[in-house]
Amino acid sequence: MADQSHKSQGYWRLVWRQFKQRKLALASVVLLAVLCFIGLIAPFLAGEVPIYLEKDGKSYLLPNVFSYTDLVSFSFDGWEPGPDDTAIRPLIPYAPERSNLRHRLEPPSAEHWLGTDDRGRDVMSRIIWGTRISMTVGVVAMGIAVLIGVIAGSLAGYYGGAVDATILRIIEVVLCFPTFILILSLIAFLDPSIYNIMIAIGLTRWPDVARLVRGEFLKLRSADFTTAARATGLSDMRVMFRHLLPNALAPVLVAATFGVAGAILTESALSFLGFGVPPPTASWGEILKQSKENVEFAYWLVIFPGIAIFMTVTAFNLAGEGLRDAMDPRLRQ
Repeated sequence: MADQSHKSQGYWRLVWRQFKQRKLALASVVLLAVLCFIGLIAPFLAGEVPIYLEKDGKSYLLPNVFSYTDLVSFSFDGWEPGPDDTAIRPLIPYAPERSNLRHRLEPPSAEHWLGTDDRGRDVMSRIIWGTRISMTVGVVAMGIAVLIGVIAGSLAGYYGGAVDATILRIIEVVLCFPTFILILSLIAFLDPSIYNIMIAIGLTRWPDVARLVRGEFLKLRSADFTTAARATGLSDMRVMFRHLLPNALAPVLVAATFGVAGAILTESALSFLGFGVPPPTASWGEILKQSKENVEFAYWLVIFPGIAIFMTVTAFNLAGEGLRDAMDPRLRQ
């Protein structure tokens, strides 16, 4: 097992060396890391709640400020610190859901860097918070798909026979329906929430992962190391998930990368159609939805969220292509 672990480490080290030679893929990973970081620190970048506040002799630090009952009902809209108060505000001092009809549909300016929407909400703040929503939906939805696909594909490829035939029929039934229509059908029976959207997307994307894992297991179940593992008396679950699955994950990682991009695009399309994240939650697709009736003059409601979606989806696709090429021995440099 130590020798196998050493070879595995050597393989992934080789993949990393090959991946680094693909500059576009490497730049895409850096961009995705920046977007994830923006999503994580969104409260420190945009919001009306101060990052640090000294008020009435007490000190509050974001995000712990939300846990204090004496500030839960306190509104920071238009609030200015008093002579004895100290406040450090986020870079964009506007909450993503805060409306101000006096400033509706304002173009980009020094006050609102990317303009405002039809309710006077700051677009820059909503795009920053929408980054958290989009990245979370993409990663979690594809995580659900990978979990289901890996289990189903492992069982089908390892046992074969009736188990394989049953799982293949289920996969064929799911693939018979157009993915987007199937997601809309699932959402119609669920309450509108980000969690249900992630579940719906995950439940419709697992067949591709399952077929990849099944194909790898069909090749590996007759390998010498599989036979040796069975001969030692290990259980089927341990043979599948301890010995076979690590050797079958390479194509799954590539498929998952492309799948995250597809999930983000699907969430944006659902929000644009009004079936996505319920308002006033900020989402890139929801910002685009606001532009439908104002597209002739409110160009900023189309360009900026569109650029965010395009860059994120393209970055995931380029990273996936780079990972696929790095794992393919025929394409190694």
